[in-house]
Amino acid sequence: MSGNAQFIGKKVSFHTLGCKLNFVETSEIGNRLINMGFEIAKKGEKADVCVVNTCSVTEVADRKGRQIIKQMVRQNPGAYVIVTGCYAQLKPDEVAALEGVDLVLGAHDKFDILPHLQDGLTKNSETIVEHTKRSEIKSFFPTCTRGDRTRYFLKVQDGCDYFCTYCTIPIARGKSRNASVEETVQQARIAAKEGAKEIVITGVNIGDFGKSTGETFEQLVRALDEVEGIERYRISSIEPNLLTDEIIRFCAQSKKFVPHFHIPLQCGSDDVLALMKRRYKRQLFADRIHTIHSLMPNAFIGVDVIVGTNGETESFFEDAVEFIKGLQISQLHVFSYSERPNTFALQIPGKVSVAEKKRRSEVLHDLSEEKRIAFYERMIGREALVLWEEKRTGGKMHGFTDNYVRVERPYDRSLVNTITSVSLGGFNEDISALVAIV
Repeated sequence: MSGNAQFIGKKVSFHTLGCKLNFVETSEIGNRLINMGFEIAKKGEKADVCVVNTCSVTEVADRKGRQIIKQMVRQNPGAYVIVTGCYAQLKPDEVAALEGVDLVLGAHDKFDILPHLQDGLTKNSETIVEHTKRSEIKSFFPTCTRGDRTRYFLKVQDGCDYFCTYCTIPIARGKSRNASVEETVQQARIAAKEGAKEIVITGVNIGDFGKSTGETFEQLVRALDEVEGIERYRISSIEPNLLTDEIIRFCAQSKKFVPHFHIPLQCGSDDVLALMKRRYKRQLFADRIHTIHSLMPNAFIGVDVIVGTNGETESFFEDAVEFIKGLQISQLHVFSYSERPNTFALQIPGKVSVAEKKRRSEVLHDLSEEKRIAFYERMIGREALVLWEEKRTGGKMHGFTDNYVRVERPYDRSLVNTITSVSLGGFNEDISALVAIV
């Protein structure tokens, strides 16, 4: 470890809120601080530096961010407190006003911590705020990290040029941008040398990869498939209009890209999709699902949906539910709409009450569980390859098949980060996983 002498032995603590991309970025920040000499604070240890990576997708996310910041300040008296992430980018002054915060880093500056620590860890008399406008958020470099997880996460893209009416992410993360295919693939090669078995491809709008380099996401997928040592790739959330038939067909014949997709629908009503300014109609979404299942009958398909957006009438919602019932999907990720500042959705009439949002959310959560259980039931009795994860819960360990079925077995340390063949038995006690027959 090279490090800076003044930081060797100093403790740093992290807390991450929000999406997979935030966890990837926290891990990268952690690696940089460790290279400077810091050590990760163990549970119960007081940290010298606290880093909070925030989310701002909803008002609830903002509130959780404030709560975590206050908690970190309280539990680590005198610590140097750094806040970054989407909340810090969108509302830097609000974050800076919180007691104990020393440094607020926006999207452009989130990795530039070292210059602010050169003079030591003395707390600032006034909070330092590094903030840039959306048009000035230009930095990007690919990273592939795993943090405390078994799977690696490869950040291939950042930012978004899709201004959906409900969303602040384009404001928080800037324009769509990426490194070259070759630079990105090099990160996967490094991960392979570190022993990575599975990589999840992540970003804000990954299907838009290549916009800043004149390349395409399909070219990236094909290049990653050639990396020796990686056994599995998962494509995380990808817009349905960017998930082309060519990509689906390639994944179907690839030995490394698994039959698992996560595709945001957001609503099953064409009227609401228009209000959201989504770039497709529901028939295109249905066509994508049909194509996947025609080529990969056992593919797991997760779908994002939002309930209670402004303008979503009861009839629109019922129409959406009927459409979703007819889709051959495996699970829903349900979000309740939250009004966000500076979004076009604020101008759309027809607010939905909190109680009605909750009811609609429960309807879709119940439907999601029905579909997940039905998907798992189809897998019982089959042979499957499972990548086992490190976490131990009540004497059990868990892993995932290539098509994302969660599997449980008695803990065996020697199996961590290995892929083994098992026969899939019935459900475990809380029906969250299938039991491996060993």
